[in-house]
Amino acid sequence: MAEPRNRYSTVSLILHWLIAALVVTQIGLFIAHELTEGPISREFVSIHKSVGLSILVLTLGRLGWRIANPAIPLPDTMRRWEKLLARGTHVLFYAFLIGMPLVGWAASSAGGRDIQWFGLFAWPLLPIEGGREVAGQLMDMHELAAKALYVLLALHVAGALKHHFIDRDNVLHRMIPWIPRRP
Repeated sequence: MAEPRNRYSTVSLILHWLIAALVVTQIGLFIAHELTEGPISREFVSIHKSVGLSILVLTLGRLGWRIANPAIPLPDTMRRWEKLLARGTHVLFYAFLIGMPLVGWAASSAGGRDIQWFGLFAWPLLPIEGGREVAGQLMDMHELAAKALYVLLALHVAGALKHHFIDRDNVLHRMIPWIPRRP
């Protein structure tokens, strides 16, 4: 009988950490936008849009990969509620990492604001009207989702650290392979 996989595939690892780095970048870009004014502030917003759309594309790719390559089974030592919380957290991550860029894209589209993907090409706008009012409502949703995402990120990191330092299992090793595997 083949031994079950004990870590995620290289593709899964690359997508996970690349998307994580881009999410952290988004937070930094938003803070930089808030702390500046004028053309530099607008440049931070432009980059924020490009990174957000990149997160959308990468997350859709990751979801496709995940469907084709199901997740590693969680440890048998985990209680049922922990497994449900872990799976629910992952589902919510997919929802936020797809939904937030879509809402941001819709806001730009409703407001008639062009999106230049890293200055390389014009990203097509969605056929949404409503002007500044609809764009503002969509941005309110986008910002509220960002706050919820912060909570989800904290929960995710806390869970990973709990597994490593309290449960002393190999859950964190599955996503950070250079952490030695415990017997």
